[in-house]
Amino acid sequence: MAKTIMIVDDSSSLRTVVGLALKGAGYDVVEGCDGRDALAKLDGRKIHLVISDVNMPNMDGITFVKQMKNLPAYKFTPVIMLTTEASEAKKTEGRDAGVKAWVVKPFQPQQMLMAVQKLVLP
Repeated sequence: MAKTIMIVDDSSSLRTVVGLALKGAGYDVVEGCDGRDALAKLDGRKIHLVISDVNMPNMDGITFVKQMKNLPAYKFTPVIMLTTEASEAKKTEGRDAGVKAWVVKPFQPQQMLMAVQKLVLP
């Protein structure tokens, strides 16, 4: 059975690029257009990994991760931040929220897939 990865980004083109790379590697993909939309889609189904942007309207990525980690079903779901944010302060804030990896845009799909393979839950 394929593993499911959630992509949370307000850029539909980025969701498409990341989604194609993940689907090509055999993963199922669920998309959220911002943190609030993504939280609404966390309905108890198994999500093996989340890839999220930081800067989004309605709810930013760090707030989303904090709220997701409060849900018992997703407390241990690993998160990769895929963002233009490269400041140490943001990275520390992300780590404190439970983010496992930080990939700065622009990124190579292969680099992202390697991070995914390391972190995806069994």
